[in-house]
Amino acid sequence: MKIMTGNSNRPLAEAISAFLNLPLTKARVRRFSDMEVFVEIDENVRGEDVFLIQSTSYPTNDNLMELLVALDALKRGSARRITAVIPYYGYARQDRKSGPRTPISAKLVANLITSAGADRVLTLDLHAAQIQGFFDIPTDNLFAAPVFTKDIVERLNGEGLTIVSPDVGGVLRARAIAKRLDADLAIIDKRRERAGVSEVMHIIGDVQNQRCVLVDDIVDSAGTLCNAAEALMNAGAKSVSAYVTHGVLSGGAVARVSASPLQELVMTDSIQATEAVRVAQNIRQITIAPLLGEAMERISEERSVSSLFNFASR
Repeated sequence: MKIMTGNSNRPLAEAISAFLNLPLTKARVRRFSDMEVFVEIDENVRGEDVFLIQSTSYPTNDNLMELLVALDALKRGSARRITAVIPYYGYARQDRKSGPRTPISAKLVANLITSAGADRVLTLDLHAAQIQGFFDIPTDNLFAAPVFTKDIVERLNGEGLTIVSPDVGGVLRARAIAKRLDADLAIIDKRRERAGVSEVMHIIGDVQNQRCVLVDDIVDSAGTLCNAAEALMNAGAKSVSAYVTHGVLSGGAVARVSASPLQELVMTDSIQATEAVRVAQNIRQITIAPLLGEAMERISEERSVSSLFNFASR
């Protein structure tokens, strides 16, 4: 078993390497003067079971190209099996035709990854579960819910806890966490007028004097989360926190979160934190390295991965 990483999230790869007590494979992932991606593997990988860790986060296209070129390098280096470990799967929000003459880019990216040489994919909290079906190779979609549940219990355990879905599409995710915590469930009904802009309409459920926890898979502009937090506070909530798997946080999202009523925004390290995220007072990252590391070890040893859906700590 060998672990290799691109440049998108090296701290996460190093954390996984430390968890598994396995050094990262020596490789150079660099750019030519025209920004063309070049990958050179400095170790023998012939006949090895290789796990390539690379989130396709910002800059999305550069990191995706790194992933594809590295897959090709491993394939041509005669690796026995190549597992693409993609903590954050970019283009996942383009999982269907949103209108006439629009692409299904999540499927296109799946085709590219498969054609480049991946034998298997390991990812976390896909925006749409059906994206697993876009791949013609085995795909494991882990959930951050058990990790979130453990953190919520440690920090917010007690009476008056309500898990809130920021939109109707995230109800299943929120309900799963509410069930684990034996907490109440509420739903934000919103109307999105255009991409990146959301308007909160009303709250389904009683949040009066409750400690509310918003749960979502992606926070990008943070407009939805901040509007939801304001609506919950206006409805009488005692406090509002948010747990989100992938912290994209583009544009002025960090400033928006800092100025919002959110007591805390907790994200996984599926995407490497920017300096703005690191210095923000109400944003915190928790690691998914043990979760991914355990899954990688089980895949390598041909053991069951399904029990990790209830994973909290090793």
